[in-house]
Amino acid sequence: MNAPNRYELYVLEDGEKPVEITEDTKIPNAATIKIVKQDHTLGNMLRAQLLSMPQILFAGYKVPHPLHPYFLIKIQTDGTITPQAILHQACTKLIGTMSSLETKFNREFSFKDVEGTGVGVGGMPTEDPYGGTGGAGGAWSGAGRDYLDF
Repeated sequence: MNAPNRYELYVLEDGEKPVEITEDTKIPNAATIKIVKQDHTLGNMLRAQLLSMPQILFAGYKVPHPLHPYFLIKIQTDGTITPQAILHQACTKLIGTMSSLETKFNREFSFKDVEGTGVGVGGMPTEDPYGGTGGAGGAWSGAGRDYLDF
């Protein structure tokens, strides 16, 4: 096959820089940033985070070719902050958001473990949609029923 080895898509080679910044000479307060060994997942999250910041005039990204593991993100600010500094702020906020999401996710699963006593509404045993017992009940509580019954 012509596809590269999988590890080449995310492992940096010796001396390879993960981020390259190119100042734009034609547009004021703008830069194009190449982020290596990443794809649409990070590109879209960074773009969305940047667009939520008031100092940003433009933020967009593209993956030039699916076989090349990098994306380009273009940032233009209002001049009160540099594109590099606003990208750093966006990354910091994004890390905080992901940390908060992980905490909420783990908390919800710990509630499921506490609620997983196997007793539902009115003392009736609850049924898990995947065949086990326990869970929070709700629409899945009912003996002998599955998702096709609703």
